[in-house]
Amino acid sequence: MLMGLIRHGQTDWNAVGRIQGQSDIPLNGEGRRQAKMLAERLQHEPYRWDYCITSNLSRAEETGRIIAGRLGLPLLEADERIRERAYGQVEGLTASEREARWGRNWDQEEFGQEKDEQLQTRALAFMGDISAKHPDKNVLVVSHGGLLAQLYSALYKNKYSERIGNLSLTILEKKEQEWNPLLYNCTRHILHNQR
Repeated sequence: MLMGLIRHGQTDWNAVGRIQGQSDIPLNGEGRRQAKMLAERLQHEPYRWDYCITSNLSRAEETGRIIAGRLGLPLLEADERIRERAYGQVEGLTASEREARWGRNWDQEEFGQEKDEQLQTRALAFMGDISAKHPDKNVLVVSHGGLLAQLYSALYKNKYSERIGNLSLTILEKKEQEWNPLLYNCTRHILHNQR
């Protein structure tokens, strides 16, 4: 089984550095363009995909609809377990706004944000369920940067720590109980189109 993990396309809040969390912010024009670029790339790669599933936030759902539509894939019911981290009071704020309110070490305080362990638990539960339901299928999953970062942390400890880019693609292959990374956080399709 292969799982292709994708971060949704850009939103206006991404563009200005505002934490989205579970606020339901739609894709912007650039985000839609990014989704089309990834769909184009996937059409020409050797991997074949059977299904697409997304989080239940509109930016992930629209990204998934664009990609699934281009590839002719069934879109499975959205799953709230792969939605973004709840950020509590910091949701909707930029870095400068967070620092102005709470100082440089704002991220070491409690503002009602979901804990890393909670994100990891729900992400791993999702992975287990999907692999049990579709053990011989290849599934594209459209989720969010914070959730994906915590999933990779749970699977690989501190091996990967780079920021998860908009419309990045990670491909994991399940062998017995292990998820082996074949590709990690790749945005080649976007970089190629910026030249």
